[in-house]
Amino acid sequence: MREIDVKDITTAVKEMVIDANYHLSPDMEKILNEKASTEKSELGRSILSQLQKNLQIADADKIPICQDTGMAVIFIKVGQEVHLVGGNVTDAINEGVRQGYTEGYLRKSVVGDPLIRQNTNDNTPAVIHYEIVEGDKVEITCAPKGFGSENMSKVYMLKPADGEEGVKNAILHAVKDAGPNACPPMVVGVGIGGTFEKCAIMAKQALTREVGKHSDIPYVKDMEEEMLEKINQTGIGPGGLGGSTTALAVNINTYATHIAGLPVAVNICCHVNRHISRTL
Repeated sequence: MREIDVKDITTAVKEMVIDANYHLSPDMEKILNEKASTEKSELGRSILSQLQKNLQIADADKIPICQDTGMAVIFIKVGQEVHLVGGNVTDAINEGVRQGYTEGYLRKSVVGDPLIRQNTNDNTPAVIHYEIVEGDKVEITCAPKGFGSENMSKVYMLKPADGEEGVKNAILHAVKDAGPNACPPMVVGVGIGGTFEKCAIMAKQALTREVGKHSDIPYVKDMEEEMLEKINQTGIGPGGLGGSTTALAVNINTYATHIAGLPVAVNICCHVNRHISRTL
């Protein structure tokens, strides 16, 4: 049994929320550079160039890559051979978020009650998803999620008879409905199966997958590639002003579901698609 002090989790989360908000992840930087050189629209190329310049300034000056520094979403996998000591792990994660958003001078965007709307002033609480796995390590993925794109996300409770074409139509409908409001070029996370809440969590988690890495399931990989092509044929383009780069990736996760249902969630993220992982 390996002991890990929750203070180490606090430190990791603090550093991760700052890093994710100051620096574009390597996979996102790579794909954005690629698309900047292949975008067919002159205006689209200009917008992508401006986005690149913004990211370079943020990286050099250690300032946020977007003014919406997001609500902290944390995926944490805890090895079953790990003994967490030193306090409550949920409190430790939220303390890391509090320290990171305070010390990093990141915008505090969380309200404590959805209707009373009073700001918590430290961007807590985070949204935390726990998973118990094999081994003696703790893997933390931090994904600060801005709400311009979050508000454009959708859940569809399709009928089984809708099948694969129904799923594809739902994805395309969500993207077209989002249009410029999701700050394209976007990354599209999709969850298919499970239940109402399971498909939404899968879609969120799909956004944290490395861009360019496809599903291991052959038909899902084919769907990811097909939907990316179809989305980029919509002409929405960078900034919603037209072009051939509407999406940078479509990542799809699947899970078993009930015989009577076909849940589909589409979680859209803007071009920064902040995500960072660390293993303790």
